[in-house]
Parts: sequence; C-alpha cells; structure tokens
Amino acid sequence: MTEPRHHLTPASDGPLHDVTPESAGWRYLSFAVHKLAPGEQLSHRGDDREMALTPITGSASVSAGELEGTIGRPSPFDHMPEILYAPPGTDVGVEAGPEGFEFALGGAPAEGRYPVALNRPAEMETMIRGGGGATRQVNNVLAHPLKAERLILFEVYVPRGMWSGWPPHCHDGYAGSPYLEETYYFRLDPDDGWAMHRNYRVDEDFDETFAIGSGDLVLVTKGFHSSAASPGHNMWFLNYLAGELQDDERARPPFFQPEYTWIDDSWDEGAWSLPRVEA
Repeated sequence: MTEPRHHLTPASDGPLHDVTPESAGWRYLSFAVHKLAPGEQLSHRGDDREMALTPITGSASVSAGELEGTIGRPSPFDHMPEILYAPPGTDVGVEAGPEGFEFALGGAPAEGRYPVALNRPAEMETMIRGGGGATRQVNNVLAHPLKAERLILFEVYVPRGMWSGWPPHCHDGYAGSPYLEETYYFRLDPDDGWAMHRNYRVDEDFDETFAIGSGDLVLVTKGFHSSAASPGHNMWFLNYLAGELQDDERARPPFFQPEYTWIDDSWDEGAWSLPRVEA
C-alpha cells in the first residue's frame, strides 16, 4: 500500500486535487478542487455524504435538489464566498460561467438532518484573531452556528510576513482534543511565492514541514500545526474539517500547545526593538 502524501501540488489534468478517506489514510473527510473551462459541466451523484461547495474563482450555475442558482467570485482575496450545502443523497450539478470556474467540493458521512442550503456571507461570522506577528482574519464560512452534521469550513487571510495558527493547536485526540481531519488549500498573492506549514507531535516521532506554493494542498492527519506567510506574499487558505464532532458540537475548540499560550496575554511582551545591540 502506498504511503499517503501529506503535501500535494496541483495535478496537470483532471481535478487539481482529489483526496478521499482511502487515499489520505483517514476515516471521514473527502476533498477535491476542480477547475472547469467556460461552459464545462460537472455532476456529483449524491451518496451517503453531506457535501459543501466553495467557489474559489469565476462563476457557475449550480443545482442541488430543488435549489438552483449562480455563485462565484473574482478571487478569494476580494470577496467572501457563498457556500452550497447538500445533504446526503442530493445530486450536485455545476456548469461553469463564461470566465470558467474553480471550486472546492468536500464531504463527510452524514445522516441527512439538514436541508440543502446556500449560505450567504452575511450569515458568516468573521473575526480578527491573534496579534503581533500572528494577526489574521478568520471567516467561519460553514462553522457553528451554520448547520452541517460533520463538516466545518474556514477561510483565513494572513498578511505577508505573518503567522497563522499561533499558538499551535491540535485536534487529533491528544490531551482530550476532539478528533478532526483537515485539509489546507493555499493561494498566495502574488502567486509566485511560497509559504511554510508544519505538522508535529510532542509525544512521538512525527514532524513534517513543507514549503507551500500557490495552489498546494496540505493534509493535517495529526499533530500540532501552524503556517507562515513569506515577507513578500499574502496568504489565503481554505480549511475543510470533519471528524467525530457533530451538529452543535462542531463549536468545540481544539487543544493549544500549553508552552506557547502565554503570548495570548500580551503579544508585545518581550518583543525586541531594533537596533538590538550596538558597538
């Protein structure tokens, strides 16, 4: 059996990314990124999974059950998305608009407790998190109290030179944390740069650090994790998560690495000013 890869670059044909529980070596989450030419169509046959569709660039006509509409945005750097939610057993259809359409489609096992929905930006909570060199904007685009059974979606905006996910956190069962599988889909502005992402455990020999390009995907299979944008490139990423938490339990927070949580009390305490030393 091939060992799952946790850092994926876009494919040259077919879906840009296509992660299944089998390919990832986990239980719940599926995730794909598709790029359609103008007028091109894609159909997803409803099965036993709830699905969420996130537009990335361009526009499309979409259908799910009796819902029909048009969604899209010029880029993820300028607009919040509309999120199409489809319960299990619901066919999803997509037809790209005149500028083409890039979108994410991910799912998780579900029973069908919630109806088809098109979640609008006005319904989504947005906040500024962190401070100092870890200031970022987090948009809860399909997180509690927006309804889903297992799926949780965030979009995160990280100015150039800043960190996200600091203090590092985990959600793999360690220290009583909830078990959630997660994907990070990255885009950079401008798109010729790179960023960094690290997954690691403190109780076992597991540590992986990746240099990330625009369009890359990282799987968080376990461990604490953080990301950092380079000084010349702003960073956006889209998170899909799914695991043991269901319904309102999806609001439960992860576990933050205790050694680093002191910074939440004062992001400026102990920070150097320059020049640090002089002759």
